[in-house]
Amino acid sequence: MKRSILLLIVWFALFLSPSAFAAEGAPLDLTHSMVGFLCIGIFTLAYLLVMGEERLHMRKSKPVLVAAGLIWIIIGIVYAQQGFDEAAKTAFQHNLMEFSELMLFLLVAMTYINALEERRLFDALRAWLIRKGFTYKSLFWITGGLAFFISPIADNLTTALLMCAVVLKVAEGDRKFVSISCVNIVVAANAGGAFSPFGDITTLMVWQAGEVAFQEFLALFVPSVVNY
Repeated sequence: MKRSILLLIVWFALFLSPSAFAAEGAPLDLTHSMVGFLCIGIFTLAYLLVMGEERLHMRKSKPVLVAAGLIWIIIGIVYAQQGFDEAAKTAFQHNLMEFSELMLFLLVAMTYINALEERRLFDALRAWLIRKGFTYKSLFWITGGLAFFISPIADNLTTALLMCAVVLKVAEGDRKFVSISCVNIVVAANAGGAFSPFGDITTLMVWQAGEVAFQEFLALFVPSVVNY
């Protein structure tokens, strides 16, 4: 989970750098320059390294950290050389503030979930599911439904990880059922996270930027259910 947060934070450093300059009215257009192509190349290389994590046995956070740092260094140097060092500083501060807010929100959400896990809430859920003697078909829909309604509160990634852990405990040894249930949970968590600003990083960013009001997300409930 710590690795996921780190990857998320630095990934935003890659994605948000252009928007940060756009918000301030960038004095330099590097889109078709060698600097722009170099930054795209660094980003692409980092992305490929992230995709090859299993084969390379290298954490995703490493190439992303290096790529984000290099891109900001390059932009900072170019802007300083052209006398726009203050614009680069302002853009970086704007960017840092945005994903710092996201990090703090996720930190609180994960602390809350970890506290529930520490108090064995999910072990109790597993025991309840076993005690009730549900069939695999029932477990499939129950875990999917729980994932759908928990994700708007706990975010879809955390919900998917926790509910998949419950399935692994309940159906331990049955790899076929575990596989299809985990797919069901991931789909449910992503669908459920769409009708809440807290359900996904994308919705959180949209809400945080003031593009959509909190209650307006609820209009997506029916489409989310249909999607699931």
